Amino acid sequence: MDATQLLLTRQSTPRLIAPAPNAEQLTLLLDSAARVPDHGALTPWEFIIAIDEGLAKLANIFVDAAKKKGADDAFLAKVGNMPYRAPMVITVVAKTQAHNNVPALEQHIAAGCATMAMQQAAFSIGLGAVWRTGDFAFDANVHQQLGLSAQDQIVGFLYVGTPAVTAPTKPLKNGRQFARYL
Repeated sequence: MDATQLLLTRQSTPRLIAPAPNAEQLTLLLDSAARVPDHGALTPWEFIIAIDEGLAKLANIFVDAAKKKGADDAFLAKVGNMPYRAPMVITVVAKTQAHNNVPALEQHIAAGCATMAMQQAAFSIGLGAVWRTGDFAFDANVHQQLGLSAQDQIVGFLYVGTPAVTAPTKPLKNGRQFARYL
């Protein structure tokens, strides 16, 4: 798949099954993430990979956070299954640093670009991925259990695996409708 086709056909792959990316494929995803625009070369990101037992750990973190908010049993069961939507979940964290020329917003955007680069790299090699956020990305208990600092922010959970079905390509949106000239 060439780069133009990859960009114009990008869409989430919500139904993912095993196998997860192998070591070589994961390296490609991570190396792609490390190539995104990064003003000041701060590398303001961390990638926390959950696979196998890691998925169970992530499920326990989500369940514990939901319990602390008083969730009912039905919701706890749903939350406990969330990490198993794919054989690998990469939690992408913006690791901002105080910098005179690079505001925190730029660092968050860089971490977001890293997430998109990993998703696109996955698609380029026949894998599927879906980028999710949700309440747990902003939950203090989740942050604590993942060992994040106060200034860190989860920008998303990238679910990665093998597509369970071939989804029809969504129609191309006309990008010009969102543009204007000065």
